[in-house]
Amino acid sequence: MAVRSESSRRAVLQATMDLLGDEPPGPVSLQKLSIEGIARRAGVSKMTIYRWWPDKVALVIDSFLDNHVARTPVRQDGPAIAALREHLTSLAAVYAGPEGRLVAQLIAECQYEPKALAEFKHRFWEGRAEAVTALIQRAQAEGDLRSDLDPAIVADMLYAPVYFRLLFQSGPLDADFTNLLIDTALKGLRA
Repeated sequence: MAVRSESSRRAVLQATMDLLGDEPPGPVSLQKLSIEGIARRAGVSKMTIYRWWPDKVALVIDSFLDNHVARTPVRQDGPAIAALREHLTSLAAVYAGPEGRLVAQLIAECQYEPKALAEFKHRFWEGRAEAVTALIQRAQAEGDLRSDLDPAIVADMLYAPVYFRLLFQSGPLDADFTNLLIDTALKGLRA
């Protein structure tokens, strides 16, 4: 990809997040977000956008992933329980802001668009679920979690409350919540 093309691509991704974010010119809802508005904000043509993304949802997913994965790493070093705690805490912190509202909107939008749901699951959810499941398996191998537990079920138990709070705004998404969540779960999951 040429430097000029990459700079345009980065501008489009940033323009998308700017429009969906809390600071002006945002927040624009996912429903009201338009390719025209993104193109105008990025200083590119609509054709440039459609060269890389087939539709608005694909662009939003890429913009989200571009920001999200770097801010919520799943560490492969150190004790697995510490890495799990760090990841869950960083996820809650990110979801407490504009990216959380974006994820909630993406989840809602995907309920009506099977193709968008499949893409979101493939590009975001599956990779993150695999990384967390591997982290839980490592915690089992380290002797910190019972080995008879299904790692995918453990991941669901730990991460579902974060998404519940995100979608229903039933409480804060912060370190106190995630630490209490992990400590409570570990009492029943520990080896």
